[in-house]
Amino acid sequence: MNKILLSVMVAAALAACSSSPKKEAAAPVTETKVAEAAAAPATAPKMPEAQPISMPVEEPSPFPTKGKEGALGERSIYYAFDSYSVNDAGKPVVAAHAGFLASHLKAKLTLQGNCDERGSREYNLALGSRRAESVKSMMTVSGAAAEQIEVVSFGKEKPMAAGHDEAAWSKNRRVDIVYQGE
Repeated sequence: MNKILLSVMVAAALAACSSSPKKEAAAPVTETKVAEAAAAPATAPKMPEAQPISMPVEEPSPFPTKGKEGALGERSIYYAFDSYSVNDAGKPVVAAHAGFLASHLKAKLTLQGNCDERGSREYNLALGSRRAESVKSMMTVSGAAAEQIEVVSFGKEKPMAAGHDEAAWSKNRRVDIVYQGE
């Protein structure tokens, strides 16, 4: 009985794949009771239903948006010549990022201390480190965990502005806030 059923199914499959029009084929033979077969009309085998394609949902960025209006959109804190004290303009930026870290415990950032081209390499590396450490200190006082913050100094090796005047130097005396994984 199984051989007959298999033969009928293979024949039906081949007939379905053929490209020439055919007259109506006989109903496929299945193993059912005779009474059920007589009562139920012959139907073609059902094709599996198509499953909808699920597109990945784009999650919002876990980092604050760069350039966004307000202190959280700022990513640099600027300094006066030979100073590592955060000025009044930089305090809201530090506080905003500290608040973000306090409310996002998995977020981590790197504070990159930078200097202008004046001064020796060693002096500028030390000053860049003091600048980054001053920002870290303010952030931890404002609620961020120290483990969320890494400090690095680039000294004068990573200038933001080219030039040898006060306009360029003032842009290069800074701490950059860089979120890890961004």
